[in-house]
Amino acid sequence: MRIRKKVQWTPPAHADRFAALSSFVQAAEDEGWSEAEVQFVIDEIVEARDEAEVQAIWQDYAKN
Repeated sequence: MRIRKKVQWTPPAHADRFAALSSFVQAAEDEGWSEAEVQFVIDEIVEARDEAEVQAIWQDYAKN
């Protein structure tokens, strides 16, 4: 699955991936994302190799 949606959301400064994930999930739910879409992003973040990959994932899903 590839999600092309973006969320009006800015990752919290200095937050680890899990704290940012909590904030992202709330924003995605507020914008009507499905449970499957949110779970896909959760899986991507949890499985990311390092923080650089996490940042790339956040950039992919955040509206700027």
